[in-house]
Amino acid sequence: MNSPAPWLAPRCTTPLDARVRLPGSKSLTNRLLVLAAIADGPSVIARPLDSRDTTLMADALEALGATIERGDDAWTVTPIPADAPPRNASVDCGLAGTVMRFVPALAALTAATVTFDGDERARVRPMATTIDTLRALGVTVEDDGRGSLPFTVHGTGRVKGGPLEVDASASSQFVSALLLAAPHLTEGLDLRHVGPPLPSLPHVLMTVTELRRRGVVVDDSTPDRWTVAPGPVAALDAEVEADLSNAGAFVAAALVTGGSVRVEAWPERTEQAGDAWRSIAAAFGGTVERDGTDLVVSAQGPLTGVELDLHDVGELTPVVAAVAALAEGPSRLTGIAHLRGHETDRLAALATEITKLGGDVTELDDGLEIRPRPLHGGTFATYDDHRMAHAGAVLGLRVPDLYLDDVGTTAKTWPGFADAWKELVS
Repeated sequence: MNSPAPWLAPRCTTPLDARVRLPGSKSLTNRLLVLAAIADGPSVIARPLDSRDTTLMADALEALGATIERGDDAWTVTPIPADAPPRNASVDCGLAGTVMRFVPALAALTAATVTFDGDERARVRPMATTIDTLRALGVTVEDDGRGSLPFTVHGTGRVKGGPLEVDASASSQFVSALLLAAPHLTEGLDLRHVGPPLPSLPHVLMTVTELRRRGVVVDDSTPDRWTVAPGPVAALDAEVEADLSNAGAFVAAALVTGGSVRVEAWPERTEQAGDAWRSIAAAFGGTVERDGTDLVVSAQGPLTGVELDLHDVGELTPVVAAVAALAEGPSRLTGIAHLRGHETDRLAALATEITKLGGDVTELDDGLEIRPRPLHGGTFATYDDHRMAHAGAVLGLRVPDLYLDDVGTTAKTWPGFADAWKELVS
């Protein structure tokens, strides 16, 4: 297969004054798809994100027996039949953590034998926790001892559930995956996280909120413990919020150009990790204001360095690091050791790519130290990682002749990102 042509990141030499309308949230779209697939009737998902990750999720759920009618503005999901006959199926996970971690538990609840595989990079993503917890629940999983993709789940249509301990310190997706399947476990689930602090907690809160909206009883009053009662998942029509993690590059654009960007339809209350951009922008010295339903981020003068614990919002790190590399003082980003197991080792990738452009970045055990230096052009490798591509695009606003080796990887969560980015600076 031919490699994509390098993409010249647009440069901006004057303060931006722009507005952007974001696509729907990938994290929320995929959770709504899963819940609709195990609900007690059809559901309509309005304004879903149509991207590689959500397409992979929809395809995976259809492989298990769900029916998904995909319109331009809404998808109608008819759930997996409770009496679906035994079948053999295969699921392409691509590089989507939500697919490789959410769907195996659903496969165990069917009478199907399902093989999971994905992109080459997906085969090095941490999956032992998913495999081990399914086995602890009595599910047969074949992985030839790899603890990673590919593996095969032999569903029986019935999983007992009950007490379960899991070390989800590598990814909160392990917790969300079990919670989403929990209502259909015969005894429900009493799930305890044991080990280092759970990362990306907002994603677990999002999962719990959506379960409760569908009538599922979830008790999370004890830290690191979730008790889910068995019972039906009510069908529910829902609209997907704008993807606030995707907003990060545009918020960063306002900061690094000393301009202003208006992000349309920013929710007032949300569990999305990307909502933290409001406080992150302020930490760098930006101004953040609501104007009706929009969020307006502005900046004047040099950006200050920051010290941020990004443990709960680790997915924002690549763009935060790009802003830090263009600030006036040093920055320290911590609490993000788990990023080594994302689409790529994001800490190593960021240190390598920023340093390659003339920057000064040191990897820590759990983060990065970034000391701004004058940057020069070059080719910024994206590692098949959409967030790395966003970081490169932000740097390109200030650094001349900066190329991304594959801007197309942004299709994971926003197929139209490159066009929207060019329009931003036009």
